[in-house]
Amino acid sequence: MEKQKINDRTKKGKGGYSNITVKKETTTRFRSYSKRFNKSHSEVLDGMVQYFKENDLDPFGEGTKIILDSIKKMERQMMKKFDRLIAIIKNMEKTSIRPTYEMMLILYEAYVKDGRKPRRDPVQIQKERMDFLEPRNTVPKTEHDRMLQEFKEYKKHCLEIINNVEKVEPMMGKPYLKINMGIGDFESLKHRLK
Repeated sequence: MEKQKINDRTKKGKGGYSNITVKKETTTRFRSYSKRFNKSHSEVLDGMVQYFKENDLDPFGEGTKIILDSIKKMERQMMKKFDRLIAIIKNMEKTSIRPTYEMMLILYEAYVKDGRKPRRDPVQIQKERMDFLEPRNTVPKTEHDRMLQEFKEYKKHCLEIINNVEKVEPMMGKPYLKINMGIGDFESLKHRLK
């Protein structure tokens, strides 16, 4: 009756032992491998079988291919996530940082034009970030207004010069144009055009 109880336990896997015939070299390798984990040979073998089952690995060649495929898949997913992060940062740069910088620039220019001296020096922007702050497809409104004003002044000055041009017809030679302008005005014009 007692032998039957022992056989029942081994069939159900509750503490009985069984023998497996293994080559001597394999046994030696397995013993040295299982010593690393500080566990019994049964626990190490059970853990190995469980690992192969859970990961659906084939120890005879296909296992490494499955692992490499899963690593490549994870790498593609990570690259997609990095691309999303870069897109979010670029969007923040376009919608938040750049307009804020331009508003601060407008306020600073208005403050300086007001005639008061600024209390602090303007913030120096690092050279690495200058490409980020340069206009790409748009021009800030203050810069556009300033360029229009400069163009109007330039046009007005050109019209003044044209109005001061006289045609001179000498007795000998070809006729030529003469600009009635003082030397100081001429030097000023040269300086402005440099």
